[in-house]
Amino acid sequence: MAEQARRLACEHLLSLQGGDGAWEGEMVWNTMILSQYVIVHRVVDRPLPASTRTEMVRHYTATVTTEGGWGQHPDSGPSLYCTTLAYVALRLLGLEEQDPLCARARSWLRAQPGGVAAIPTWGKLWLAIIGLYDHRAVNPLPPEIFLLPRWTPVHPDRLYCHTRTIYQAMAYLYGARVRHDLGRLGEALNRELYGERPPSPADRTLLGADALFPPSRALWAAFTALAVYERAPLPGLRRRALSRCLRRVRHEQEVTGQAGISPVSTLLNVVVLHAAGAARQEIERALDGVESWRWRDPERGIRYAGARSHSWDTAFAVEALLAGNSTAPQDTGLLTAVRAACSFLTAAQLTENIPDATVTARAPAQGGWCFSEGAHRWPVSDCTAEAAAALLHAARVDPRAPVPDRTRLAQATRFLLHRQNGDGGFGTYEPRRGPRLLERLNPAEMFTNCVVEDSYIECTGSALVALAELPREASASDAQDTARARRRALRFLLRSQSPDGSWPAAWGVNRIYGTLFAVRGLHAAGLPAGHPSMRRAAEWLESAQQEDGGWSEHHRGCLEQRYVQGGPSQPVQTAWAVLALLHIRSPDSASLESGVRWLCARQAADGTWRQETAAGVFFGTAMLDYRLYAAYFPLWALGRWLATTHAASGRPC
Repeated sequence: MAEQARRLACEHLLSLQGGDGAWEGEMVWNTMILSQYVIVHRVVDRPLPASTRTEMVRHYTATVTTEGGWGQHPDSGPSLYCTTLAYVALRLLGLEEQDPLCARARSWLRAQPGGVAAIPTWGKLWLAIIGLYDHRAVNPLPPEIFLLPRWTPVHPDRLYCHTRTIYQAMAYLYGARVRHDLGRLGEALNRELYGERPPSPADRTLLGADALFPPSRALWAAFTALAVYERAPLPGLRRRALSRCLRRVRHEQEVTGQAGISPVSTLLNVVVLHAAGAARQEIERALDGVESWRWRDPERGIRYAGARSHSWDTAFAVEALLAGNSTAPQDTGLLTAVRAACSFLTAAQLTENIPDATVTARAPAQGGWCFSEGAHRWPVSDCTAEAAAALLHAARVDPRAPVPDRTRLAQATRFLLHRQNGDGGFGTYEPRRGPRLLERLNPAEMFTNCVVEDSYIECTGSALVALAELPREASASDAQDTARARRRALRFLLRSQSPDGSWPAAWGVNRIYGTLFAVRGLHAAGLPAGHPSMRRAAEWLESAQQEDGGWSEHHRGCLEQRYVQGGPSQPVQTAWAVLALLHIRSPDSASLESGVRWLCARQAADGTWRQETAAGVFFGTAMLDYRLYAAYFPLWALGRWLATTHAASGRPC
């Protein structure tokens, strides 16, 4: 039964491979980016074609909630922030006030405590940019902070890279008081959004339900002081600060091929360039760069993803396809697919550092892999680790698989070592630069743990998997540093285990995901299955197994810092649990056999599984539906279980 399920899943995954050798599934978030895209095109006076507008409206229609709004993620109810921006975008796209899509959204918005005036600060700034909010009611974002000496604890370059990249653009837009007049439509929108009560400066402290993480007392005090300064900022200092932010924005656009680290920052950058009087050609190039984030299909129309996942998905797809093979696969189609994937991954590795990196405080990039195909040149630790591990696994199985040479593997090792923090854990894009205390100054309101880099369980586990393999191939000069890094990472994971035996995650939901990556890392570091930490992990996973043999976890636990049982069992969480247990338990254990039976029983005739809940997350509240997770994680689990079963019985794979 498991052999047949694995074969069907393998055929399905192979059918999804792109012509470039990569796999990529949509990473579904919300309509925020699409709404901002529509607003930006109006601000810079770049009309959207009628066919494009139609497909965008189709996406709003496909994603509207039963209440008539739009949510922060696929499993949420309406969000004041997302619904307000969507309403504005729909009107800009040509829908009339009386259109049912607009009417229902407007009715929901007016029913919220505080109404649209209670939108979080990010929304207040976007509305201020198009003349629908008072800049004085926006919490201060002074660009002068970018003039501070870089050694100061609160300099933006100590912040998490996504955060500082967003805020260097926001600071410019706030400091320059950028305001675009929508004309008669703006007058109509003011009436439709606010009724008889337009926003006032007093609304700066008004926060609605989206503000799950309101500013701390220290941050409110800072905002109050800065608001006084903003009444009469020093003209010379303000000009210097705006110039500094503009230089940073231009550098980010240039070194990322106009794509930016994400479309969230790139769209802000486009408005900055427009407000700064950039040449039309420069603005057009930046707008064209946003198109690299576009998704489109007939059912859900046009939208924009928060990230592209080519390298991430491809590395895991390779692992899943090879999970049941200890020698070169006999299936020539599978072998061809793996070689094409290896060619893609090899080409996706970054071989150079970022020019003029000090402008935006970029960390060394050479040797790393990005989450995507690499064009925007923002490499990540766990993407690097998983890509390198998949390539080396493929090379062991198939000596003809194309992999990077020894020099480039040594660069990958040094890239990973650079991302290790003082506590032994690994960051994502960079090592931690600022103290965790800076999280108390989080101005985002909608997100948490987004101010500074941290040490992440899953990044550390992935790094250990790769570092166990890289010294065999890479430069011997790194062997001592690698051994030391592995020891420190091992201690970090052992220290980080929760009393119940699980590990928390930052990028997946939640304890099952974190436990998988921790167990993989500990196993790669040589920790035996009988170690107390591994036994406790297995006992916890088994305690979370549902009666039907599967696993499920609710995303609420990401905020509550604990495991929260989900509803019906899900294929992705079940696969994660099976993969983790295979490092600890015998394949014929009751927990593993029932988990594998669940996967086999829930597979559709075409080899697919249906994942009903979002399995990814970032910044605590942003749940993500990784569409390919259900294609390769269950396949990986079945392949590993079959290989382990065959090994235990002495049968060849």
